Amino acid sequence: MKSLTLRDACCLLFVPGHRPDRFAKALAACPQGIVIDLEDAVPLSQKNEARKAAASFLRGVGHDSPVMIRLNPLGTRAGLDDLAALADGNLPAAGFFLAKVETPRDVELVRGYLPAQAALLVTIETARGIVAAASIARALQPNDALGFGGADLAADLGALFAWEPLFAARCGVITAAASVGAAVFDVPYLDIADADGLRTETQRVRALGFTGKLAIHPAQVATIVEAFLPDTGEIERARRVVAALEAAGGEAALLDGRMIDLPVAVSARRTLARLTAQPQG
Repeated sequence: MKSLTLRDACCLLFVPGHRPDRFAKALAACPQGIVIDLEDAVPLSQKNEARKAAASFLRGVGHDSPVMIRLNPLGTRAGLDDLAALADGNLPAAGFFLAKVETPRDVELVRGYLPAQAALLVTIETARGIVAAASIARALQPNDALGFGGADLAADLGALFAWEPLFAARCGVITAAASVGAAVFDVPYLDIADADGLRTETQRVRALGFTGKLAIHPAQVATIVEAFLPDTGEIERARRVVAALEAAGGEAALLDGRMIDLPVAVSARRTLARLTAQPQG
């Protein structure tokens, strides 16, 4: 079983915390990583049962398995109960998904109860979170990531949950993540039956700079992974760019009549790195 590496993953699959019968199936469907959700997917009356089910599963698979736990917001009673379970060692996950983060203090508070190797995926889902995104990003450690929570943000803004109204917010989260070299995950695509729409949106967020996208159904995993892999044309172009600059000794060079230089090479090498960094789902 592969351990959790957010920088290498391009897809993480949510699974409801009160449905333990789905945990192993979800991990088989998305070996890059799953997120056992203790927050939105779980009714308030079943939060404690979900927490216990997650703990039982984690003890069975081990902390090296690519399993994250989405905690409830720390300002809620359920979030405090999650934090207590974490402090008592009852949620031995490889990583934790923090919901509705609005301040670096949330990151620092949870980090104080985590093993050093545990990863955090910190989601920006409110207007206050967008304003504080850069300072939140600075609180991350190398294997942590930012996430974009579009549905809650749209509700907070009074905006439509659609591409154009949330475009600027998406760019803000990407910029914050890039400023510290962190991975960054886009919000799930909610129409499970619309594979073409999922593919299109995933390609668009990849072009913006997102390194991954969250999934809410196993059927979405393959589409997301495929959309993040470079196609043959991109691969060929990237290899030619790297070769041309190496032949020029690192100096700027001409390729197909266009000037290429170091920033172009950085992008080309990033494209080639996707071929090996991202495991197939």
